[in-house]
Amino acid sequence: MGRQLGLFGDAYRKTIDDHAALTQLAARLPAHVRFGTSSWTFPEWRSLVYVETEDSLEEYARHPLFRTVGMDRTFYAPISARDLSAYAVQLPAGFRAISKVWSEITTPVFPKHERFGVRAGQINERFLDAELFTEQIAAPFQQAFADHVGPFVLEVPRSPTKLDPDAFADALGRFFERVPASLDYAVELRDPTLLVPRYFEVLAASRATHVFNWWTRMPSIAEQVAIPGALREGTRVVVRLMVPPDRKYEQLKKEWAPFDRMRAPNEAMRSDVADLIRHGGDAGCELFVIANNKAEGCAPLTVRALAERIAR
Repeated sequence: MGRQLGLFGDAYRKTIDDHAALTQLAARLPAHVRFGTSSWTFPEWRSLVYVETEDSLEEYARHPLFRTVGMDRTFYAPISARDLSAYAVQLPAGFRAISKVWSEITTPVFPKHERFGVRAGQINERFLDAELFTEQIAAPFQQAFADHVGPFVLEVPRSPTKLDPDAFADALGRFFERVPASLDYAVELRDPTLLVPRYFEVLAASRATHVFNWWTRMPSIAEQVAIPGALREGTRVVVRLMVPPDRKYEQLKKEWAPFDRMRAPNEAMRSDVADLIRHGGDAGCELFVIANNKAEGCAPLTVRALAERIAR
């Protein structure tokens, strides 16, 4: 019993009262909402999330407000069935993760950056390669992580060359026709010019969804929700809170580290998310809301602020 008190009493502000308050807060949230953060390995979150181990997914999943998590490492390389199995045993029943699809599949044209070497500025021949996705990504997840799979997020970065919006949408449609239909897919755009009617038509026909992202160069979440066809009834919806308008990710990473406190609370963003959660509930949707440290300075505190707003 002593260990139980240590785990659940000292965690989350290191007080039993605070853990109890978070548990009560979680009980007041609508069942169709899953809150979580973008990745989980941050030593600065000790006292906010962790007591024992700063990179423990098991301990992260014990936080009363967290019912999902963003798996960001999958954006940089495929993850093995062995690693997925190790994650799966740490998660409780019903806990589902958002997985970013390998950037090798979601990048149409390689950015003009030295890290891409000779490929910088070149067309990616493996863009939306359904066979590569099925073999390298879907198969390990279905084998070792099936009970915890949430939507797969295809984050499409801004291209150094202009994309044809309708051609891009049609390419998405061909991809969704060839990947496993039993999985859920969500598309996150970083270029607002791709928000054309054909894009939403393809998503609807493919049973995929649009990611409502709060990101420097995209329209606000409220503006995205207002687009016809953006929010569809009965779907799994992903919301990603990343970077405030007109700010840069790397700049905030330097300015706001360590990510242990709120730096720039944004009431407009919180209001938009609360409205989307309400509209999503009315439409019978399940919402996965992921917060990044660069949204306001500390992802766990952003989640808590959103939960308190919604509970009110």
